[in-house]
Amino acid sequence: MDFFNKLKDNPFYSRWFKAPYSYVTGAILLSLLQIAILATTGNPWGVSGAFANWGAWLFQLIGGSVDNWYYFSSPGAQATLEGGFLNNGASLLNLGIIFGALASSLLASQLKIKKIKSIRQIVAAVLGGLLMGYGARIAFGCNIGALYGGIVSLSFSGWVFAFFMFFGAVVGSKLLVKYFM
Repeated sequence: MDFFNKLKDNPFYSRWFKAPYSYVTGAILLSLLQIAILATTGNPWGVSGAFANWGAWLFQLIGGSVDNWYYFSSPGAQATLEGGFLNNGASLLNLGIIFGALASSLLASQLKIKKIKSIRQIVAAVLGGLLMGYGARIAFGCNIGALYGGIVSLSFSGWVFAFFMFFGAVVGSKLLVKYFM
């Protein structure tokens, strides 16, 4: 326990693991990561496409078949599904995000399990998640793939996505406060 008390008082630990980063620092780090992923893999960073594959792999695990589904009918999609989870770079990046977020919250002593306040909170979370997931698939990417991937690839679509994402966030926030808080 003495180690953790000493660690708590360490200024390096406090600055890099405990204190929140500024928005500018976060934006710069995300941009550098996006550029590094584009330079090393040849593809912009994407998150939501891998989740569609996760769903297909889970569906196949319980005996279902996605071979006739339009989304998975292309040779590339079939090759991804046949390659499996551990051979899919996007899946590995997503695991890195999940476990990195967990490690960050543990290192900062910020992991909290919150009590669900009401059924409305559950409805808002499920409805918001479904709408975001659906929107990410019809937009061919989430805020990472469509926004950062589009902008770093010098695509006009990234800027259009940014405008509508901002507009959607404003409207969504107002609806959340009015109906669910």
